[in-house]
Amino acid sequence: MTAPTRTSRELPVGLPSRRPTVLQGVGELLLTVGVLLLLLCVYEVYGTNLVTEREQRQLGRDLSESWAAAPGGPGRPVAREPPLGRAFARLYLPRLDGTRPLVVVQGVSVADLKKGPGHLPGSALPGELGNLVLSGHRTTYGAPFSELDRLRDGDAVVVETRDSWFTYRVEAQQVVLPTAVEVTYPVPGRAGAAPTRRLLTLTTCNPKYSARERLIVSGQLEDRQPTSAGRPAALGEA
Repeated sequence: MTAPTRTSRELPVGLPSRRPTVLQGVGELLLTVGVLLLLLCVYEVYGTNLVTEREQRQLGRDLSESWAAAPGGPGRPVAREPPLGRAFARLYLPRLDGTRPLVVVQGVSVADLKKGPGHLPGSALPGELGNLVLSGHRTTYGAPFSELDRLRDGDAVVVETRDSWFTYRVEAQQVVLPTAVEVTYPVPGRAGAAPTRRLLTLTTCNPKYSARERLIVSGQLEDRQPTSAGRPAALGEA
């Protein structure tokens, strides 16, 4: 019996065709896109934290050097805002981070907040009448305000400047829409009103991994003491 001949168009049994199908091409493309998205997510969650940690270390050194070199030396207040993106003050959240400071920069732009929490230009300076507004990321870029929702009424929030320690006490917490800019007014909710209290407002995104709302933590100044008097007792709270 004669074996069947194989035509030029036939392939040996068991060898796959080398012609990729449309479905194979789409599958490979989706796999590639999926890997790239995964790498992007890993960078956003972890890689950006490393970037901000490096920025915070450098900003901390810059802040110490600028305070030491300021006219009049330590103890003489300098009531002016630094340039945008520059170190502004140190922020302590004893309940959340113990005595680990966060270096606050001047400005709340995307670039500014990649370095750490930022001071809203035009809002009150630490200890001044009005509303000291500080904003920060809740996820990525160091997530300085990641656990801001854990703050409770009466908790201390301490701000350090070159010459003074300012201890604020949390009074309220609320969730608002991103358009609710009235929470940043000198008198929150009252445009044009003259301030009579020394307030603090911390703002961050809400919920985590979303920007559809803003978490607002509000407080009022309780105490001011010169840096020459040592660290405030509030830093020992938890």
